[in-house]
Amino acid sequence: MNNFKLLVLFMLMGTSETLRFKEEQLAHPRVLAAYRDANQALLPELQRATGGKGFDLYVRAFKSEQIVEVWIKTAGKNQYEAFRTYNFCATSGTLGPKRQEGDLQIPEGFYSIRHFNPVSNFYLSLGINYPNRSDQLRGHPVSPGSAIYIHGGCATIGCIPITDEKIKELYVIAVEARARGQQHIPVHIFPMRLNKAADAASPHCDFWNELMPVYHYFQQQHNLPQITIDKNGTYMIK
Repeated sequence: MNNFKLLVLFMLMGTSETLRFKEEQLAHPRVLAAYRDANQALLPELQRATGGKGFDLYVRAFKSEQIVEVWIKTAGKNQYEAFRTYNFCATSGTLGPKRQEGDLQIPEGFYSIRHFNPVSNFYLSLGINYPNRSDQLRGHPVSPGSAIYIHGGCATIGCIPITDEKIKELYVIAVEARARGQQHIPVHIFPMRLNKAADAASPHCDFWNELMPVYHYFQQQHNLPQITIDKNGTYMIK
């Protein structure tokens, strides 16, 4: 199957609603250009990895290591498999959660993609649902901050930039996941790889120990647990 036919195959999959979403995205020149570039390598690799089936996307980021991992779980399978890793192009703030507008912090916690922005000031961007309920309960009551994205370029005041070239890939993967029916695309942001208990001397120790069960669950199962948020904003897994 040649590359052009492969691209058409990817473009034809999905329900009428999800295909409409994809058609709307492809109407934007930057997204169309991203697909043209992806047709050379990314889409064939995704086709091989999924066998042409639907898939779920999971994105997780580590602030200390400054990397974004992309995992996919093919329909019919019960485990995610590593697909891509991207480096942060820049970072801001320090380790620890975001709690207020203007603190320069990259959030930490459990989110999902809420916005596909094909006309971003940073080429393309994927917005996460910060502040989530936990952030709203624990952050500044009036100005917890907002508009947190994974985006192109190399500038940030709390977002995760991965360069224009890499955001084109991640954006296409996310559009494909959405177009194949995945409404909730999880994005988990960790301060670091939580392989051991957090330093008791850190002011973020208790918060990081909340994140640890989700990290370890995925490390062991290569799947995601059900995450809840209690009345105090504490993360818990079932």
